[in-house]
Amino acid sequence: MPKLRIRDAAAFLGVSDDTVRRWIDLGTLPAETDASNRKVIDGYTLAKFAQTQAHPMADPSRVSSSARNRFVGLVVGIITDKVMAQVELQCGPFRVVSLMSSEAVRDLGLELGSVAVAVVKSTTVIIETPRDEP
Repeated sequence: MPKLRIRDAAAFLGVSDDTVRRWIDLGTLPAETDASNRKVIDGYTLAKFAQTQAHPMADPSRVSSSARNRFVGLVVGIITDKVMAQVELQCGPFRVVSLMSSEAVRDLGLELGSVAVAVVKSTTVIIETPRDEP
């Protein structure tokens, strides 16, 4: 199982090293000591912990959907021409971009600062891993 140093765990969780150390000291996040006597966190344990810390915004749309990938965010960019538009949402730390008709932008009443939900349903999801450095 991969082991992550405190600084890497903090980066994945979007918090400071000190916050991770406090969680370890409180027993909230289990850690071990590696061969170099550094505190490390099991990768799977960190992933499960991250799930418990994730608090996405409530979905304001109140619709039922088969799509499980729903990202609530704010409209931060709209580029339109006569036919098509590009709409950019900031959903927490994630940027989501959608291409749609300019008519759809008008019908949805989208404007900068609007709350919107990006719904992603795809048969293709690409997963990448970091390359080991030589």
